[in-house]
This record gives sequence, C-alpha cells and structure tokens, in this order.
Amino acid sequence: MKLTYAHFANLFILLCFSCTYIKNSTDKTDELPATALQPYGRYSLTHAQKLELISAAVHFGYTFEGNESRVFASVPNTNGHNYLQYELDGEYQKRVKVSGNATEPIVIKAPAGGKHTVWVYKATEAHTGPVLIDKVTGENVQAIQKPDAPIIEFIGNSITCGAAADPSEVPCGSGQYHDQHNAMMAYGPRVAAAVGANYVISCVSGIGAYRNWNSDGPAMPQVYEKIDFQDSNPQRWNFETASPKVVSIALGTNDFSNGDGKKERLPFDSTRFIQEYVKFVELVKKKYPQASIALLSSPMVNGKNRQILQSALTDIKAQIDSTYPTDKPVALYFFQPMQASGCTGHPSVEEHAVLAQELAPFFDRLLKADL
Repeated sequence: MKLTYAHFANLFILLCFSCTYIKNSTDKTDELPATALQPYGRYSLTHAQKLELISAAVHFGYTFEGNESRVFASVPNTNGHNYLQYELDGEYQKRVKVSGNATEPIVIKAPAGGKHTVWVYKATEAHTGPVLIDKVTGENVQAIQKPDAPIIEFIGNSITCGAAADPSEVPCGSGQYHDQHNAMMAYGPRVAAAVGANYVISCVSGIGAYRNWNSDGPAMPQVYEKIDFQDSNPQRWNFETASPKVVSIALGTNDFSNGDGKKERLPFDSTRFIQEYVKFVELVKKKYPQASIALLSSPMVNGKNRQILQSALTDIKAQIDSTYPTDKPVALYFFQPMQASGCTGHPSVEEHAVLAQELAPFFDRLLKADL
C-alpha cells in the first residue's frame, strides 16, 4: 500500500500522543484511596468510600519513596477538631490537629530520600468522633500490614484511652477534653510493642462495669457491641475483624467514683459490680472463645477501695473459672498504687510508660502460655 503524506502525518501524531501519555503516567503522583488501606481497630467505610477511623489508636500503615507524602484527612463537624499522630520509619513524630474547616492535607516529610514507612494513628477515643481519611498520596505509595503477630485487645476507660495524658500542646484545664488525648502513648500500645504483639483498643472515658463516672449507665456491657460505643447507634461492630489471643479488661475506676458531688450517687455496690462484670466477661468469651481473659485493677483506685476492687476481681475470676472449667483460667493483675500527675489525676504519658513496663512481663507470659 502506498503511504501518502496524510498517513505519515497521522502516524507522527499517534507517536507523539503515545510518548506524551507515557511521560505523564511516569510523572504523576501516586495515590492510595482510603479503600486500599488496611486499618487495625474499629473503623468503617462511608458511602463516599472514605475511611472512618473510630476507636482509640485505630491505625493504618503505608510506604512511600522520596521526601514526602500527604494524608488527606477531615472531621465531619466543620466547627470541630480531632487529632491524628504518626510514626515515620519506626520513630514517633507528633500529634496533628485535624480541623473541620481544613483544606490542606497533612504533609509528612522525610529527612532524606529512599523508601519510608509511616503508621498513622487516631489519637483520641471513639466518643470524640471519627477522623475521615480520603486518600494518601506520594511516590510509589503502598498500603502495608503489620507483621503477623498475636493480637491483644485492651478494654477499659479513660486510662486505657490515654485520655488527659498529654498537655504538651494544650495545658491541663484549657481547651477541650480530647485536646490532651494521646492514645498510642497509653499503656496498651506500649505493652504490645514490648511483647511483640498487635493490638486494638476498646475504651470509653468515664465508663464502668455497672455504672459510669457520673451516671448510672449505659456502662461498658451495654455499649461494647456498638461500633462506636454509643448506645443509641444501631450499627454493631464486626467481631470477626480481629481474633485476639488475649483480651485485657480494666474496669472499676469509675464504678468507685463519687461523681461530681452534685448528682446523687449511691455507695458502691460490690454485689452488682461483680454480677455485671461476670456477665460482661461472658459476653467477651462469646465473641472470642479461644482468647485468654485478663482482668486488671486500677492504678487510680487506692486505699480501702483498692482492696475492695481486688477482692471483687478475685471473686469474678473464681466465678468464671468455675463456669468454664475447660477454658483457660482468667488471669489477674493488680497495679501498684500510683499518684498520677496527668490532667485531672490521670496518668501522664510518662506514667503510662511506667504502667507498661510493669505490665509487659504479665502479658508476655500470657502470650507464651500456649507456645
């Protein structure tokens, strides 16, 4: 076939278009949608396919190459704010405030080129509200999973949440309650790191086993199955998402609370506490039949109440062990007394390190019990 000038012109245009397409494909910034991320902890996907980070210290990881990556995050309340925090190449960096009216992404800068690993954590608890992740961008950005390891679920109250622990940016007594949250620096994540485990946290500030800090409920047994620990939410958490080898339960601090001194507060009811706690342990065992159960006391309950709490936990262990004689016995751990110096008498970030150091051998033994 004879090639005309028009044929040559069309071939030239096609080659130019192909070269341009290849160049643009090579130069474009890689993008990782929220649906590709692999979070640990309680989360959901919105109708808009954004990743909704719900529970304290729920986290996801990714790698990128070069000097920076960007995390596109927001909160549903345009007038509100929340917090993320992150690690870069295994080193903790900082908390990052996410405002409802923010328009710019979070920029994570690396000191040098090459391949880098980032883990992003929600710094606050579920009741603070979710943080939405739209996407992550960066050169050759890829979602990653943590190395395969046993999982510990830490159930508890504000101490387990890492609430009121970090006044480094907003001083105690100022700002909002969640301005001092630092979930990944709480004792649970630190224990998990020390014993080589993965973790999830299920916590609510002010919550108890049968009553809360300043109310009669709903307590943890009533909200545990709800995805965000809100009793009014019909959506339930899918417990098949994770299979913890150990479930740690630390409740009791708020059951002993005297409240705000204004609302009527009846004396602590040991019988009811034990009854409701036993029912809750039974609920957890239904969710995770193979898991070991560990009951922790409270570093914030001292004096006579400390002895009452320890006695009650001992009774709870005896009842559960009797009811489930072929299961692994319930493990008990009683904290050493602590005069906490964080906000409103909570353990500080530094004191959470002390709690974790104290707990690590206990959890290490539990994880190795079946090996």
